[in-house]
Amino acid sequence: MGRTLQFYFFFQALRMILMFVIILAGLAYLIDFTEFSRRTGGLSQYSVSWALLLSAMRVPYIIEIALPFIILFATTATLMLLNRKYELVVARSVGVSAWQFLFPVMGAALMMGVLTILVINPIGTKGYAFATSIEGEWRARPSNSPLAQERPWLRQAQADGGSMLIGASQSTPEGMKLFGVVFLDIDAKNAMRRRIDAAEAQLGDREWLLSDVEISEAGKTAISRDAMTIPTALDPSVIQQALIAPKMISIFELGEQIDAAKSFGVSATPFRMQYHSLLAMPALFVAMALVAATVSMRFVRSGQSMGMILGGMGAGFMLYVVTAVTSSFGSAGIIPPVLAAWLPVAVATLFGVAYLLHREDG
Repeated sequence: MGRTLQFYFFFQALRMILMFVIILAGLAYLIDFTEFSRRTGGLSQYSVSWALLLSAMRVPYIIEIALPFIILFATTATLMLLNRKYELVVARSVGVSAWQFLFPVMGAALMMGVLTILVINPIGTKGYAFATSIEGEWRARPSNSPLAQERPWLRQAQADGGSMLIGASQSTPEGMKLFGVVFLDIDAKNAMRRRIDAAEAQLGDREWLLSDVEISEAGKTAISRDAMTIPTALDPSVIQQALIAPKMISIFELGEQIDAAKSFGVSATPFRMQYHSLLAMPALFVAMALVAATVSMRFVRSGQSMGMILGGMGAGFMLYVVTAVTSSFGSAGIIPPVLAAWLPVAVATLFGVAYLLHREDG
């Protein structure tokens, strides 16, 4: 197949993918802005300009999550459009095989995968984390629930043999500042001595600097303070391990997080799982393109029913679900992260190749 025709199929697929990305980005921006305004519209710091900016910073992260489906839908739409315009029929009539015009389409999916892990992922994680931390500053107030399920917790030892449980509803990407913080002071006999609520906690030189503090002890009236300090030996890397989800860390920083986890004796499995999931993303996009090709290439020639197209969409969704499930198993350490990240993609790719070989080449 001539290079001109290869580039034509490649840019047709790439143009369709970018079109879907732009449409979804616009919808995500409008929905996120509306929801963000609903959540924070009553806060004194809220302004329309800030809401527009923070919503825009969250869009790349949303796009990254939706890209496997974008590749599935865009590839299906591209092949269907080429069939409806009889371009694939003409290409086949002059001896071009299905694989020859599928390779440029898969190349477009592969390029989007590389672009995702090198550009969209770093921008998306940083933007989403920054927007979340700003919202955390606006909403930094102690929670009424001392053991809120959505609040991650970490433990630090104290000199008297007791411990301090620390929970935060929000944190900065570096783990240096926490919002909506609760400190539970536990003695050596595992009895709680006091609870300390703070709007913010800044990690300083071997101490936490708390602001807008409320101290509660059993049988005593709560005491309010503007600020106080609590000694700590925690390292920011340990705080990141406990309070920041691996998906909030870009691929360029995951290696450092894995090394930090090992040095502090913390399990690095969730971060290794995220790292291999990102590395497998280009292959996942190619697998999605293959799944789309199995049901859309012969739409015009064979009078393909809408049921088969919906079946292909369902297969793509199933691949995504299986990938998410194996990722959970890999993060929990039940199966090795490398296997959890690459096995579903490899199986889906082999299935797509086998199906197309059987249908196209007999």
